[in-house]
Amino acid sequence: MRAPVEGGATSWVAERERSHLWALHLIRWIALTAGRSATRCLLHPIALYFLLANGKARRASARYLGRALKRPARLRDVYRHIHRFASTVLDRIYFLQERFELFDVTTTHSELIHLPIEQGEGVLMVGAHLGSFEALRANAKNRGARVAMLMYEGNARLINATLAAVAPQAELNTIALGQPGAMLSLRHWLDEGGIAGLLADRTLPAQSGRSRTLRLDFLGHPAAFSDGPFRLAAMLRRRVVFMAGLYHGGNRYELRFAELADFRAQGADNRVETDRLVREAVLRYVALLEALCLESPYNWFNFFDFWAETL
Repeated sequence: MRAPVEGGATSWVAERERSHLWALHLIRWIALTAGRSATRCLLHPIALYFLLANGKARRASARYLGRALKRPARLRDVYRHIHRFASTVLDRIYFLQERFELFDVTTTHSELIHLPIEQGEGVLMVGAHLGSFEALRANAKNRGARVAMLMYEGNARLINATLAAVAPQAELNTIALGQPGAMLSLRHWLDEGGIAGLLADRTLPAQSGRSRTLRLDFLGHPAAFSDGPFRLAAMLRRRVVFMAGLYHGGNRYELRFAELADFRAQGADNRVETDRLVREAVLRYVALLEALCLESPYNWFNFFDFWAETL
């Protein structure tokens, strides 16, 4: 898998998150000085500004919500969507500061993660821009597990700079895909009993010869999904667990886990069987993502036209 080419046709690359570090330092100072309850009051003007100023994100949110809610999205629906996202961004500060006492976190099927870790076996987790990855990372760390995020080099630099501005003392582990030795680093991390997570609801403009883009039905319309994360798991012969850190308002988070695939017994030379298992894993992933978007529609934070390339 090679690094993506900047300026490609895939929309999320052009729209990827760009954080103003000075603003993050200011928000961090306010959050840690005034406390969570007081700082949450600032989320309303922030969400309102984003709603009015970012027309592209507003239209993309309305298009997605119309499909997830099964009715035309109103302006207040889009505002709620943006405010929900802003809430998880604020809470990221407290999770990274290890202020776990501020939150009520429940888990569903957490044994899929914790049992393998207790046996010294690493786990590859595949998620989406759904809820809060920091809630997942914090929960694992609170139980003594080591978590690394898999991403491409440019995104790794951006995320590291952003998180360092939010929590400079936090231990942040990332593995930059597309770099020499990345596969060996990932294999070693998993062999040492670590958790490695990546988000699979965005495709890349440059796919390797091993990965493919599949056009699959998602919320009633065809959308592009890459099978790259699952081919990566097949190459490494690992089990794959779906992850989501759903935000339910207030201080309530729910961590969901579900098994997607188990490639540990798959022979690397059986290409046909690998292709079949990878496709089945992608289909399970898309079905789970769709079900959670229907169940908790304001938790999916892809603020761009996810279906544009397939319309």
